[in-house]
Amino acid sequence: MTPPLELSLQFGTFPGAAVHRQLLSTPRVRRWVAMALARPAEIAVRIVGAEEGQALNRQYRGKDYATNVLTFDYTREPVVSADLVLCAPVVEREAKAQGKSLEAHYAHLLVHGTLHAQGYDHETGDADALAMEALEVLLLGALGYPNPY
Repeated sequence: MTPPLELSLQFGTFPGAAVHRQLLSTPRVRRWVAMALARPAEIAVRIVGAEEGQALNRQYRGKDYATNVLTFDYTREPVVSADLVLCAPVVEREAKAQGKSLEAHYAHLLVHGTLHAQGYDHETGDADALAMEALEVLLLGALGYPNPY
């Protein structure tokens, strides 16, 4: 049984937003996020343009560029509470460069961000990175997507 999920899906204003809004329906995003949850959650997903993505990455991570996904995790138990911010132009550029569909890349990044919100971390060591990647491959396979790596 899937844990309960309160989901808020938001879109910033940026060139080409309509394509991303059409692809990222609430039921689709809910399915991807829920697949990666181990406990009840309250998660906001915001799709932003390059300017907003860069400003958030600079403010919160001290890195002056837009990145694909930022995870702001507030609580992990008893309810996961987090914001996931995905930068649409970066996601689109990466999907094209990696030869993936935009849909598959969004699914991967939302699973990835949801795992981060629950404490998974790929930057703490090779073993942690391998465990997180293996779980992502398993979850994406269950969703019908190929290995993202």
